[in-house]
Amino acid sequence: MDPRTAAVYEREARTWISRRRPRALEDGMLDAFAARVAPGGRVADLGCGPGWYAAALRERGFRAVALDLSAAMLREAGRRSPGLPRVRADLWGLPFARHSLDGAWATACYMHLPLAELPVALARLHGALRPEAPLELMIANLDVRGSTDLDRTAGEAEVRFDDDEFPGRLFSLLSPERAREMIEGAGFRVSQLHPIRSGFWLDLQARATRTLPDWIAPGLRLLICGLNPSLLAADTGIPFARAGNRFWPAARAAGLIERERDLGDALARGLGFTDCAKRATASAGELEPEEYMTGLARVERLVRRYAPEAVCFVGLDGYRRALDRSASPGWIPAGFGGRPAYLMPSTSGLNAHATPADLALHLRRAAAGPEVAA
Repeated sequence: MDPRTAAVYEREARTWISRRRPRALEDGMLDAFAARVAPGGRVADLGCGPGWYAAALRERGFRAVALDLSAAMLREAGRRSPGLPRVRADLWGLPFARHSLDGAWATACYMHLPLAELPVALARLHGALRPEAPLELMIANLDVRGSTDLDRTAGEAEVRFDDDEFPGRLFSLLSPERAREMIEGAGFRVSQLHPIRSGFWLDLQARATRTLPDWIAPGLRLLICGLNPSLLAADTGIPFARAGNRFWPAARAAGLIERERDLGDALARGLGFTDCAKRATASAGELEPEEYMTGLARVERLVRRYAPEAVCFVGLDGYRRALDRSASPGWIPAGFGGRPAYLMPSTSGLNAHATPADLALHLRRAAAGPEVAA
């Protein structure tokens, strides 16, 4: 969470509580969410504040856990529901085990993360949820509050409102279109997205899908784009997860990472991940060419938005199917999404033509950039 915003909630917890009420209990929104969760499931109330909703979920028979960065808010949650499990943590680094949650209630909290942190924060939330687990998320609506033409084009903005009753808080605002794109990129299937409460909030109802979320942020050295997630990759949350896949050893040999299969280490070193198509399959051959076309259009928007230093497509098949049947390994002359782009062979163990040393060399060239490679 934005540090200035966290400090406001820590300092003003009692005042904030006195000026708010649990509106989602009054309008039936929480009960509608609870109906989508498996009976008795483990549900996280994220950004729980004084614990209104965690306590209500607990009363309804769910194994609720309350999470907030504010110790003052968590103390209030404990008073409201003695024995309620409480966790002090940042939304950006959720401490939950993989697939340990049956649902997540996240109303009016993720909008306090900086825009640069939102994709990875949502990807980590996806990892904590079981496949098909429901998510209720509210985000501030860019279309309601004042924004510049540049903000409206981007579909997102960061604002600290001068007229706010708790000055200093950061709000990350998204347009409905951008909110849907970001949530779906994080591995969720959106069922409803609509403005509520005078339009200031966008309410998203979604479910976690069996896929890999985008692992992306501004300022990346290299964005790795695979063909589509294998079922194992989707289940483990790790790209190129199969035991015979040579991507991680090659990335380490190329000097791009220090710890294999560690997405946090990769991101810290400027390495991000996405896929040409999001649908997880037992083999890439199960995908239709149209899925690559649609997926690559999505990846192009992603690249234009986050502007990595370069993009590296891993595997020739999808790129050839969707864009250029004659494409060969190396730098793509026209680039991709306005950025330099490199095409390399598949790192699958089935691709016997490419040795581990070859793959490491391709990754090293992609990370070095076209000027150096030339």
